[in-house]
Amino acid sequence: MRRHSDEQSPTSDPRQDEVSKTRRKAQMHALQDLGEALVALDPAKLAQLDLPERLVDAIGQARSIRAHEGRRRQIQFIGKLMRDIDPVPVREAIERFASGVPSDRAEFAAAERWREEMLRDDAAVTRFAEERPAADAAALASLVRDARAERSRGGPPHRYRELFRKIREAQ
Repeated sequence: MRRHSDEQSPTSDPRQDEVSKTRRKAQMHALQDLGEALVALDPAKLAQLDLPERLVDAIGQARSIRAHEGRRRQIQFIGKLMRDIDPVPVREAIERFASGVPSDRAEFAAAERWREEMLRDDAAVTRFAEERPAADAAALASLVRDARAERSRGGPPHRYRELFRKIREAQ
């Protein structure tokens, strides 16, 4: 009779401790899906997650890969790296980011209101800059002019979006 230091009790089935291949694959795919969500996540929010440097580098590389097969393999690699961390806090953080903290939604809505007011009224830029000294009034005024011109000619809303980003930064 062989003796092992990690010998099971005679009543326990060693197969009960094993994870089935199907379950391992499901776990692997779940980690890859989580990795894809991390790749799609805003870099500022990604920085808040306190992930290992190697994983952050892999996510950054995945963002730059455009070839389908190369990206797929990079996502697999990210899933492999995620086996070394606890995915529960990461998943919860992504869900929290997706649902949006109420204060984030309020700030977002306020920025939208400021943008629309600036596009309607030239004095709104001055009022915004007075309330927020960090705001660059000249840059905002220039973006407002450009956004109005975009709207009038029906072009893509590049300056309109950039105006929103500048307002959010100043908030």
